[in-house]
This record gives sequence, structure tokens and C-alpha cells, in this order.
Amino acid sequence: MEKQISGSTVLGQGLLRGLNLRPEEVDRTLLMFLVYTMTSIGLIWLELSTVGLFLDQYGAENLPWIYIASAAIGSSLGVVYSWLQKILPLRQVIVVILLLMAVPLFLFRVGLGLKGFAIAGLSIEFITLFLMWLWVEACYLLNDLNTSITANQLFNIREIKRTYPLVSSGFLVAGVVSGFSLPLVLKIVGLKNVTIVSGVMVLVGASILFYLAQRHQQSFPDSSRWTPEDEQPEFSSRNLKGPLQGYVIPLIAFFVMAEVLYVLVDFQFFSQLEYQNQAAGANSIVSFLGIFEGILSTFQVATQWFASSRLVERTGVFATASILPAGIVALGTFSLIGGITGLFTVFLGFVILRFLDELFHYTLIETTGAVLFQPLPDNTRSDIQTLVNGVFEPMSTGVSGFLILFILALSHWLLPDEPASQFESQQSLVFVTFIIGLSLVWLLVVLAIRTQYVSLLVRSAERGRLGVTDVNMRALKRSVAETLSQPKPDADKRSCIELLSQLDPKNVGETLVPLLEDLSPTLQRQSLEIMLNHPNPSYLGEIRALSRRALPPEVLALALRYIWLTETEPDIEQLRPYLQPQVDPVVRGTAAALIMRRGDREQKAVATNTIRRMITDRQERERVMGARALGEADYLQGLRLYLDDLLQDESLRVRCALLDVIASTHMEEYYPSLVKALAYRSTREAARQALVRLDNEAIPLLIAVAEDIHKSDLVRLQAWNAIGDIGTIEAIDTLVNHLMGAWGTTRRNIMRILLKIPDDAGIEGVLDRIGRSGVETLIEQELMFMGQIYAALIDLSLLPTATINGESISGDLSESQSQSPQQLLGRALRGLEFDAIERVFLLMKFLYPLGSIQAAAFNIRSDQVGNVARGLEILDNTVDIASKRSLINILDRHSELEKLEYLAPLIPYRPLKPSARLRRLLELRHFLSDWTLACCFHLARSAHWSLTAEQTLMCLRHPTGFVREAVLAYLRIASRRALVELLPMLQNDHDPLVAAQVAQMMNELGVNGASIRSS
Repeated sequence: MEKQISGSTVLGQGLLRGLNLRPEEVDRTLLMFLVYTMTSIGLIWLELSTVGLFLDQYGAENLPWIYIASAAIGSSLGVVYSWLQKILPLRQVIVVILLLMAVPLFLFRVGLGLKGFAIAGLSIEFITLFLMWLWVEACYLLNDLNTSITANQLFNIREIKRTYPLVSSGFLVAGVVSGFSLPLVLKIVGLKNVTIVSGVMVLVGASILFYLAQRHQQSFPDSSRWTPEDEQPEFSSRNLKGPLQGYVIPLIAFFVMAEVLYVLVDFQFFSQLEYQNQAAGANSIVSFLGIFEGILSTFQVATQWFASSRLVERTGVFATASILPAGIVALGTFSLIGGITGLFTVFLGFVILRFLDELFHYTLIETTGAVLFQPLPDNTRSDIQTLVNGVFEPMSTGVSGFLILFILALSHWLLPDEPASQFESQQSLVFVTFIIGLSLVWLLVVLAIRTQYVSLLVRSAERGRLGVTDVNMRALKRSVAETLSQPKPDADKRSCIELLSQLDPKNVGETLVPLLEDLSPTLQRQSLEIMLNHPNPSYLGEIRALSRRALPPEVLALALRYIWLTETEPDIEQLRPYLQPQVDPVVRGTAAALIMRRGDREQKAVATNTIRRMITDRQERERVMGARALGEADYLQGLRLYLDDLLQDESLRVRCALLDVIASTHMEEYYPSLVKALAYRSTREAARQALVRLDNEAIPLLIAVAEDIHKSDLVRLQAWNAIGDIGTIEAIDTLVNHLMGAWGTTRRNIMRILLKIPDDAGIEGVLDRIGRSGVETLIEQELMFMGQIYAALIDLSLLPTATINGESISGDLSESQSQSPQQLLGRALRGLEFDAIERVFLLMKFLYPLGSIQAAAFNIRSDQVGNVARGLEILDNTVDIASKRSLINILDRHSELEKLEYLAPLIPYRPLKPSARLRRLLELRHFLSDWTLACCFHLARSAHWSLTAEQTLMCLRHPTGFVREAVLAYLRIASRRALVELLPMLQNDHDPLVAAQVAQMMNELGVNGASIRSS
């Protein structure tokens, strides 16, 4: 039985890894997938039955008016959706929308049965079918919008990257199910009753969504979205100038062309379908559409799951975006030739064209579309995306309707006397010609976007935005080369080199080598340092020619290193002239290190003598360069004898250089020197960099420092920072493991370090190892700790001098001397509350966008009521943890008693006597700050409250001196007998203040330390 359970667990974990899901995401993802699938099945049934009935009764010539009307109804329903969010909570809005989608579907069945009735000369049946088609388009828009908004509420920004592709594939799965099942549905219920079945499916989706919204209420804000009245929209015409405008215009054209071509192909497909099935009737049309939809959706699911992302990775965004327009041009030309020559019918060509358009429009174009918005500045990206997808795409459907009317009129004008049978075929060829022409324009638009895309990326590099993917390397290198060859500031050129080194580090020399001679020495040095990371023998000739020119010593040293590290059979004798004393120490040290690495025994002996003379020279620069040369040498031979003297060198630069030598040569016997150097301000940074260079080898050393409670907080912080800078999987594992058990300042420091690790590796490491549920557990720990703080404030009747929104949290020692122990403890507890709230905000940054959490924290800490409300509203619309309501109420301006009531689900409050509450606080001493602990003993001393022996003795061993002072002061009042026994043990305390206090007490009490020790 246990083997079966473990086997199923392994199988389930393997399935989750295959789907790229985490266990806590499965429930929400599955329910969202079911909602989207059920509603889409109903809508696809409705669409296909509507198309069949409309084409059978009224033909395809009326479709342009539907396209025009659908553009207007799409925009108006978007306004209705926004209005509903203002009057209802979001979790109700998403369900109401599905109900509104379903209700008209039952009414349409009534309209289809009224054949003999008419309004204004139009039959009720025609009006019903017209409205049904419009409602289908509107329902698709509402369903997609509803699904997108719900998913954004249920999943945070990191979860949605994994879950939304699976959720969105519900539409494709629905296409398979509904397509193949539609013929069976027609046999069971009949064509006109499909509207009722569709309505039932939408209601099923609504019921699942209602259950989902109730089960995850914390994911939805209770109030309407906050829109600040005094804040101007980020998107305005002034943002669209220069290169940005040159990119946005073709970007809009890209999506408009995609929609226009989709509608044109859609219209001609239905026209040909009507022409081919004039005698067969509506049932035949609907059955064909069902089978076509089933086959198409099967291919769409396979493409979306297994091909889209891989195709983008291997060919790039723009090659992928060009597949559909290029395919339309090829198939359109194929259909045009077949129609003219009569080799095959135009209908077959449009069936293939519709299949291709549907297949790639909802897979490749949807996949690449979001990437095209990435070069836009952060402050305008979302607004431009809303403008393109929410305004121009619906408008382009209406434009397509007018274009179809124009092509129909043009066809009648060009072919006035053609017979009806031939006119239909010739008209189709006119449409094919327009489709081919528009597809060629679409390809030109893709080319224009690609050119501007690279230009914006180069400009983004100047602003430090180097996180770029899917770039056309050839165009980027050409653009970088043009920038480097122009008379521009070195800062601009430096950013271009950095961009190129990040995107294509192995082939960076291909662009930089031809330009090296014309670059400034600073840029030459930067270029050679980057090229040395991936040296290529192909450029040896150019680098050797460069080294013969008059170069600054730093550049010449790098050139020599590149040549003799890249050459397969180097002639080391050519480096001998660089060992002469008159050569600059930078070049001399580099040459000596290269000879020691690749020379024979005699050559190494000469280089060793050169470095020996350098490290024993009186001039500091000689010693520094000699020490650096030691780090580049593979074998130090007899030079190890000088390391101890160099570690004691009077020059700080020499000592720091030697720390790097220890790391680069992995001399384990000198690792304690690295740790020791971490404690001194002058060598701290060099020691930290050296330890980082040791990579995983340094982690045990750093952990020993970080866990040593007798080290200063600054030194321990430097150790944690060094582990974060190492950034390997092992380092992240170490940080996450200590995050779970650490508290207070240590936990805060570890979280800050994890959040700063590049590429969100620290964030993903936390979520991979402890998951979302683990982060929520840590948040609940902080909330429970705050509950203990509020209970202490109430039971001890402490009068705090500040709140979390106030200016003062904890005072200095001069202020504390004039305050009572009660007030001091109150201030200390308020400081703990402030620290706990800060840690909660840091924890939330692992789950939600950093900007939103930062904005909420900034506003909540404000003194102004409006700003606090703004911060709480941001949290309400961002956070979806189970304890969200408790957290928001704690951050609001409530009394301590009210906050405890909100925390009751996590930590019930039971009033205690003041002395009992103080003892309870001391039981939590590992969670208290040093100052709070000392205040507890000061209050116990002044109030004459008894504490347990265990609490007293444990705090007497505390590493912080003023805590031990407070315990001794308490013992003087509470138990002189115990104090007399303990004082001799403390007279050699390492803290001089504690030692002086102990000596004073021993004199006052007449305690003889020597006699007691001897006895």
C-alpha cells in the first residue's frame, strides 16, 4: 500500500513538472481550465449553429454589416464590464457576466420560432440570427476578458506565466470537444435548440466560477478598484515621439493587419461554404463546420502545447511572426493560380487558407504578440497595449466590414455582365488578390517592427534595461557597430558593449575586434576584458597587431593575456622582453604570470625571480602588481614564503590584492585570513569579493561567520551578502534553509538578499523550495508575533509613544533615561511591530510584483489618512493570501484590542496578569530584540515582579552586554543570594561595561571572587 502511495506521489510530481505547475496551483488552474472550457464549448456550439442558420437563410452578403456592428458592440460591452466593477465586488462581477451571457441564449430560441412576424419590414427570424451572431462575438470578447481578469486575480505575476497557457488552452480543448460532438448534438436536440444547450453550458461554467470565487475569496478585493483622482494617466501623446512613435505605429499596424486579414479570410470561407452547400441546407453546413472545428482545434492544441514556445526559441520572434503572412501569400497565390487555370476549386484553397489562418492566429501570433510590447518603457507599455488590443483591434473588424463592402462593389463594377456561376468564382479571385496584397503589406510591417525593435533595445541599454530576449542578432550587431563607429560619448558606447556582451557573449569579438583600433583606451580595455571571458583563436592576428601599437599599459597587458592564453602553441620567449625592469609593472607582472602558467622550467624560474623582485620592492605599485601576478599564476613555487609578509604589508592595496590571490589559487591554509579580513573595514570589500570568487567552497566559511552571535551585525550581514553574491543553487539553498529558522534582523537581511539576486533567482528559489504555502506560513508567523505584541501592550497597560504610521518608533539612550521602564518597553514593542510589518512586506514581494508591494508599504507608512487608504487599497487589489483580511485590518488605524480580534483566527487572545504577560514575553525571548529583552528586565526590576530562573540564567548568557547589565540589575533586587553566586563567574566579562558593573556590585556586596573560585 505504501509503495502504491509513493508511486502515485512520484507520478503526480512528474506530471506537475511536465506541466510546469506547483502543487498549490493545481486546484486553481484546474477550476479555471474547466470554467473556460465549459463556456467555450457552449459558445462554439452557438457560433457554428448561428453560422449555419444564417448562411442557409440569408447568405454571406450580409456578413459585412455584422462585422461593422460587432466593432461597436465590443467597445460598448467593455464599458459595461468596467461599470459593473464599480458597483459590485469583483468576485460577483465575474459570475454576473457569465449569467448575462447565458440569459439571451434562451431568448434566442423564442425568436427563432417566430417565423411569421416582422418588425419594420425585417422578419423576427432575421433579426434574431443577426443578434445571435453579434452576441456570439460579444460573448467571445466578454469570456476572454472575464477569464483574463479572473486569472490575474487568482494568480500572481510569477504563477500566471506557468498557469495561464494551460488555462487559455481550455478554448482549444473546447474546440476539439465541441467540434466533434456537434453532429451528435444536432441529432439529439435539433439545430434550433442548440442555443438552449449552449446556454446550459455557460451556466455550468458560471456555477464552477461561483464555487471558485467563494473558495478563494481572498483573491478578490471587497471594494471597487482604486483610481486616484489626482493622478494623470501615464499614456499621452507626448510619450509617442521620436523612435517610440516610429515603433508604436507599425506595432498598431501589425495587429490591425492581422485582424483585417482574419476577417477577409473568414468572410470568403463562409461565402464559399454557402455557395458549395446551397442545396444541402443548414444541417450540412453546421456538421461540416463542427468536423472542421474539431480537426482544427486538435492541431491548435498540439501546436500551442508542443510547438509554439520551441519555435519562438529557435527561430526568434520575428521569424515566427512572419510565418502566417508568408503562408497566406503562398496559399493565396496557390489558390489564385488554381482558380485561374481551373486545376482545383477556389473553395479548397480557402478551406486550407482558413485552416492555416485559424491555426497560427490563435497560437503563434498570440504567443509572439506580447513580446512585441517589451521594448516599450514600463510607464507606457500597459497603456499602449490596452490601446492596441482594446481599441484598434475591435475597430479593425469594422474597417474590415467596410473593406468587404468596397471589394463587393468593385467586383460588380469590374464584372458587370458575368453569369452568376462565374461571377462568384471571379469575385473570389478579386478577394484573393486583395488578401495577397495585404499579406505582403503585413510582411513589410513585421520588417519595420524588427528594425525599430533593435533600435529601441539599444536605447534601452543606455538606460540600463538589459533584460531583453528574442533579438535579431545580426541587426543588433550592425546597430552596435554603427553606434561604436560614430562620434558619441563613451558612456553611450559602453552601454552598447554591455548589451552585446549580455546577449551574445561568445561571439562578441565578431563585432568588437574590427573596431578595437579606433576605440578609446577605456573602451579597448572593456572590450578585451569581455573577450577574455570567451577567447577565440580567430582574432589572434588582429589582437597581435594591436599589441604592437603604442598602447596604455593596462590595454597592452590585456592584449598579451589574450594572445598567450588563446594561442595553442605559444612562443613564450616573445614575452621575455616584457620582463625588463624598465617595463611598466602592469605589463611586467602580466608577462611573468603568463610565463609561470605556460613556460618551461627555466622560463618559470626567470618569471619567478621577476615576481620576487616586484613583491619585495620598496615601491607600492611594484608590490601591488607583483601580488596581482601571483593570482594569475597556476603554480607559485617558492613564492609562498612571501605570503605571510605580504598579508602584513603596510600597503592596503597590497593586502587586498593578496586576498584575491588566496581565492584565485585556492590556498586553503589561508582561508582564515579571508574570514578575518571580513571583520575589518579597510579589507572588508576585498575579502568579500575573494570569498565570492571561491564560489560554493566559501559557503561553510561564511555560514560560520553569519551564525556566530558574538560577531557584530555588520560582519554577519557581510557574510550573508557574500552568500547571496555567490548566487549558485547551493548558495540559494543555504539562504532559504536559514530563512525558515531565522528571526528578526537575520530573517530580514536574508530576505533582502534573496530579493536582490539577479533574474529573480532568489525569488524562484524560495518558491521552488518552500512554495507559496511556505511563504504564507512565514507571513502568518509574523502576524502571530504581532498578536503577542498587542497582547503585551494591552495587558501591561503600556502607553506607546508612536504608531507604525508615526515618526518615532524607538528612542535613543538619552531619551530613554528620562522615561519609565514601562514607557521604554512600550517603545521597544512598537519597534518590534514596525520590524514585523517590514518583514511581512518583504515576504509579500516573493509572491507579488515588487512595485505594487513597495507602493503599498510607502503609502501605509505615511501620516496622511488618504495615503494610508491608498496603500490599503493597493494591497486589497494585489494580495490574495488566506490571512489577507487580518493583515489589512492590522495595517489600518485600529486599536490594539480590535487588531487582536482580527487576529483571533491565528492567535486567540486571553488576558493575563501583567507579571504573567511579562513572563510570557520572556518565553518568546528568541523573537525579541536585544533592547526589548533588556526593557523586560528593567520593568520586572522596577515593578518587583518575579521571573523564572531559566529565563534569568539564559538571558545572563546573552551575547549583548546591555542585556546582561539589565539582568544583573534585576537580580540585585530579586535575588541577592543568586547574584552573589553568579558575580565571580562574570568578573572577566568581555564587555568592559558589564565587567565594571560586576566589579562595583562585588565591592558593594563584599564578594571575594578569588575565595569563591578556590572554594
